[in-house]
Amino acid sequence: MKIRSLNHGDALKLLPNRPVNGHKGDFGKILLLAGSVGYTGAPVLAALGALRTGAGLVFLGVPERIYQIAAMKLTEPIVFPLPQQDGMLSQEGLARILEKASSMDAVLIGPGLGCSDATEEIVCQVLSSCKVPVVLDADGINLAGKHKDILRGRTSPTILTPHAGEFQRLTGRKPENRLDSAVEAAKDLGGILVLKGHETVITDGAAVYINPTGNPGMAVGGSGDVLAGMIVSLLGQKIPPLEAAACGAWLHGAAGDLCAKELGQYGMLPTDMVQVLPRLLK
Repeated sequence: MKIRSLNHGDALKLLPNRPVNGHKGDFGKILLLAGSVGYTGAPVLAALGALRTGAGLVFLGVPERIYQIAAMKLTEPIVFPLPQQDGMLSQEGLARILEKASSMDAVLIGPGLGCSDATEEIVCQVLSSCKVPVVLDADGINLAGKHKDILRGRTSPTILTPHAGEFQRLTGRKPENRLDSAVEAAKDLGGILVLKGHETVITDGAAVYINPTGNPGMAVGGSGDVLAGMIVSLLGQKIPPLEAAACGAWLHGAAGDLCAKELGQYGMLPTDMVQVLPRLLK
């Protein structure tokens, strides 16, 4: 099995050309289903990560109880409220979610979503019905892991972005050998695994990328939300799924390295990484 890694030039070459007569609908329509009471930062960071990586239109669906918080923090995304129960998304919004997802180029489910019977049903229905690529992060992974048959049955690309703990919940085992564990899980689930951590492993079970960028200063809440938004943005811009995941991981880590150099590993934040991203995309 050939193991590859990207450099800055490789990442830039993967970005699609932007025609002079293009419009926002040409550069990726993205739907994010995220957030719950107590977890209002995750959807915001994911949306900012998607926008800073070039998505033309970002739609963010959140429980109505946190709608005002998300809408006040975000200017560019289209934030809309969905029915909620106990501070999390409710099944009453399922029909609207599925209708919205059907018109998107890619969908992200999970940052700050929370786990309930309703969010589990929403994850299952989106995965079963959605014909576009889906990225699963955080609670999206935790919930989908209960329904591996749905993951295996998907015909459109699925990208899962677990850290070690989420990987163990997803597969039932610790990733002792990160490379072998990620490859085996990707083969089993029929998707792309982004096993986060030092030298993040990105694989579809056949090809492998090892990410060389990143540093311990990125080990802070919210960093993974930014990455998930970046990957779904690149996926929605029609970059092939494995390369979208590898490119997102490289850019995410490189942004973290810039922040560590300029701010130090102790003081850097995910919002700082979002701010420096444009410097890597020129």
